[in-house]
Amino acid sequence: MPLFDLPAVPDIPVAGETEGYPVRRIFCVGRNYAAHAAEMGDEAPAVPFYFTKAPAHLILSGATVPYPSGTGDYHHEIELVVALGAPLFKATPDQTMAAVYGYATGLDMTRRDLQAVAKDGGLPWDIAKDVENAAVVGPMTRAADFGPLAAQRISLSVDGRTRQASTIDKMVHPVPKLLAHLSGFYHLQPGDLIFTGTPEGIGAVTAGATLRGEVEGLAPVELTLTEAE
Repeated sequence: MPLFDLPAVPDIPVAGETEGYPVRRIFCVGRNYAAHAAEMGDEAPAVPFYFTKAPAHLILSGATVPYPSGTGDYHHEIELVVALGAPLFKATPDQTMAAVYGYATGLDMTRRDLQAVAKDGGLPWDIAKDVENAAVVGPMTRAADFGPLAAQRISLSVDGRTRQASTIDKMVHPVPKLLAHLSGFYHLQPGDLIFTGTPEGIGAVTAGATLRGEVEGLAPVELTLTEAE
C-alpha cells in the first residue's frame, strides 16, 4: 500500500466515446510559428526544441482556477494538441500520422516574467512553463473524424476580444516532422500529448479573465482565472 494517495490525472473526453483519453506525458514545442518567434525577439529554430509539463498540471476545459503565485505576467498560448494512440520510435515523417489518435485544442499557460529571467540566465524554463493548472485541454476529436491537417484556423479570445488568430499550416515544423524528430529521442507511447506551438499575439491575462481558444473543427478550450490564493 502507498504511504498516501495521489490525485488522479483527468482523462480527456473524446467526442463520440464513453471512455476518456488517459494522459501519460506532455511534450511542448517551442517557437513553432515564425511570427511568434519574432514577437519574442527570436528566430524560428531550424531544429525543433521541446519542454515538458507534468501530467499533474493538466486541467480540462471549463475549469476555474486561481491566478498562479510568483508572477505578475501570466500569458496565454493557444495550441493544437496531438494525442498519440500507438507507439512511435525512430519513425520517419510518413510513418507518424498512423500513430495519431486524435487532436484537441490546448492552452500552454506561461509565467512570462519568470521565463524571461530563465532565458537571460541560460536556465531551464520549468518554473515558467511547468506550472500548476497550466496545461489546459479541450475535448478531443479522433483523427479520422477531424480529417487531414491543413490550414485550419487557430485563435484565442480574452473576455470576448480576439488576441491570437492564425492557421496551423504556418507551423515552422509541421506535425509529421515534429513527431518523427521527437521519436528519435523518446519511445513515444499512447497517452503522450504534444502541444505543437503557438502563433503570434500572446499576451498577459489578469485575475477575472475568461479565455476561449479554438481550432477549426475541434471543440474549444475555456479557462477562467480567479484571484490568486
